[in-house]
Amino acid sequence: MRVLVIGSGGREHALAWAIAKSPLCEKLFVMPGNGGTETIAENVAVDITDHSAVVAFAKANAVDLVVIGPDAPAVAGLGDDVRAAGLLCFGPSKAAAQLEGSKSFTKTLCDEAGVPTAGYGHFDNEADAIAYVRKHGAPIVIKADGLAAGKGVTVATTQPEAEDAVHDCFSGAFGASGSSVVIEEFLEGEEASIFALCDGTDVVLLPSAQDHKRVWDGDRGPNTGGMGAYSPAPVMTEEMTARVRDEIILPSLRRMAERGTPFTGVLFAGIMVTPKGPKLIEYNVRFGDPECQVLMLRLKSDLLELLAATARGELRTLTPQFTDQVALTVVVATRGYPVDVPKGSEIRGTEGLDGPDLMVFHAGTARRDGKLIANGGRVLNVTALGRTVAEAQAKAYAAVDRIDWPQGFCRRDIGWRAVERERSN
Repeated sequence: MRVLVIGSGGREHALAWAIAKSPLCEKLFVMPGNGGTETIAENVAVDITDHSAVVAFAKANAVDLVVIGPDAPAVAGLGDDVRAAGLLCFGPSKAAAQLEGSKSFTKTLCDEAGVPTAGYGHFDNEADAIAYVRKHGAPIVIKADGLAAGKGVTVATTQPEAEDAVHDCFSGAFGASGSSVVIEEFLEGEEASIFALCDGTDVVLLPSAQDHKRVWDGDRGPNTGGMGAYSPAPVMTEEMTARVRDEIILPSLRRMAERGTPFTGVLFAGIMVTPKGPKLIEYNVRFGDPECQVLMLRLKSDLLELLAATARGELRTLTPQFTDQVALTVVVATRGYPVDVPKGSEIRGTEGLDGPDLMVFHAGTARRDGKLIANGGRVLNVTALGRTVAEAQAKAYAAVDRIDWPQGFCRRDIGWRAVERERSN
């Protein structure tokens, strides 16, 4: 098969790396790609917001399958345009992608489907939103309704912080995404990520993961797109995973089908495991980043076969296999992230690190004049396998310490909850 992966981040490098290993893969393109993908595929400098240009390239190059990596192209309807051109596509329709594109849409769906989630209010003006915050107090969660690159969520511990977050949304800090807000009750518990392949009819759950959203050790500082992750998440026992499937994912998918907008692709459920059971925090309509990196390192099955079967509606014929080992990834970001992200510094020392139990997936990188250059906020994902979380963590950080990039930084405690569990058992 000739495959086109859409995107340029660590998720897309991980997907491309797994696809490239498939015996079914004849030719692999990544659009636009990064400094890591160009070593395993042909990077294509086409603007992915120009859907007609994407389709034209795919048809001119006899692409058999288009794989949509990021959220924005999915929400913008790229999947519809690709399928309208007669091409096979892994990714949701524009209507189904509202599960990520609009938090209020998902909250309404939860109400309709009886899915457990945080209590909430939805507001399109600042005054009413502030009144809601003052009525309910802190801690409370403020979310820009639309896509905000992982930065539109504030977990406010004080009322002034909550009011500032509301003001930021309505003052344009997140563009049109903040023109309305969802304000939620603060949920106590432990977060986990659950992924499900969906072909519109059948559903296959993938292993769980847990990521670290805060920028600093100890889960302090502002939310980011993710500073690291590991899989599986110990909090997601077999019983809890079954509850998430039966109480959250399946009712949501049934309701989407009843609405006439069946979901296809990968559904990513952010879950809070509370004392009363699992509750949905949010849906995403793509693989998580950096959760995708740990899932791909654990995957034993042929990813291309899985993606193509999902796109064709033939998922029932496959059962993906994963190693029992733990995978853990550490995000190495540019100093200043997530606020100030200078570009152009050189990264040395990544060569020779990759192996059967270690991969350095590239996110914000480019290659210029033979040099590897930082080209974004989250730049590298150093990902390792181990028999335990502690072993995977040690391997990942040993590799991080071999990378020569003074302008980079990372958290030093990825996987800390699971390591503590291992020590106490």
